[in-house]
This record gives sequence, C-alpha cells and structure tokens, in this order.
Amino acid sequence: MDSLPPETSSDPASIPSASPVATLNGVPVAASAPQKSTSSLGLWVRDLLIAVVVSVLIITFLYQPVRVEGTSMLPRLEDRDRLFINKFVYHIESIQRGDIVVFHYPRDPEKSYIKRVIALPGDRIWIDDGQVWLNGSPLKESYVPLRYRDGRSMPEMVVPDDCYFMMGDHRSISSDSREFGPVERDLIYGKAVFVYWPTKDAGVVR
Repeated sequence: MDSLPPETSSDPASIPSASPVATLNGVPVAASAPQKSTSSLGLWVRDLLIAVVVSVLIITFLYQPVRVEGTSMLPRLEDRDRLFINKFVYHIESIQRGDIVVFHYPRDPEKSYIKRVIALPGDRIWIDDGQVWLNGSPLKESYVPLRYRDGRSMPEMVVPDDCYFMMGDHRSISSDSREFGPVERDLIYGKAVFVYWPTKDAGVVR
C-alpha cells in the first residue's frame, strides 16, 4: 500500500478497501505501532538494567547486609536479625552518641561486634551500680529496659582520642567496653541503619 500514489481516481473499484492512511506532505506514512511497542519494551529493559546496576553499586559500596549473632542488643536487635549497615556514612559525618555501629573486635579483628556508642573521645564516663554517668550527669537510656539492666560498676575514665566507649543494650549479658575497653576509630566500619529480616523486626535501627 505504501507504493500507491495519492488517491486521484474517480473509479471506486480502483481503490482498495482499507482504513484511511495518514500522510506526510502528501506521502502515505506506514503504521508504526509494532515499532513503538518494540521500542517501549527496549526502553523498559534498559531502565530495569540501569536500576539493577545502580542497586548493586549502592549495596556494594554504601551498604552491606549483616546478620546479628547473639542477644546483647535486645530488645531492638534479636539473634539472627538481618540488617543493612551503612559503610560510607562516617566518611562524611561524625560518629554520634547513641549510634549503633559495627566494628572489629579489638582482641580478635577477625570477629565483628555490634554495639551502641555511649561515649565519645574526651568524655568522662563511669558506672555506679548499673547507672552510667557521662561528664558528671546520669545518662538517660530509654533503650535499656529495666529487666536488661545490671548492677555492675566501673571507675571513672576519660575516653582516649579517636576511641569510643561501646555498650550493648542488654547490659546483663553484653561483652563490651566495660571488658575490652574503648574501641579505636579505625576498627569501626559501619552504622546499623535498617533491619530487613524477619519482617516482624523490620524497620529503622535507633
């Protein structure tokens, strides 16, 4: 039909029975629906591939999935919870009190621990019958339920430069800076940000 000249005959029998054909400057234009469909599919596949590549790069360079082993961070983190840690955030911002971080265990760097940051470099900290004192004031810790507290004490110390004092939220069973001392900054490699499994525990880590 593309080879037919513009309609000029007055004989109806000489014109094929067909739907009107769109013209451009008097020249018939072929229907392009199949090409549009193919083109749309190609664009969808391209966008999907880009999204997958970007997601892989983000997970590889910014986030890392980890699994919690143990119950020292109850009630927020349970044994075998799976979560994402942000490996990049501390390159652009400083570590804050209350952050839950992942670090290499000072006595065996092959192992990793997850604890809460309690004191920063230069802070004065001591513990009296389970109550943490920070720079002369009692520390309010709503994330530690009463049933998880203990009666341990610790003499006053000043956290060294480039070190952080870590504690687990389940104080009665946690092995933390009360035992192995403040953690050097170079051993900290991520901040816990989001639990993704199991779904009952899913949510932002605080």
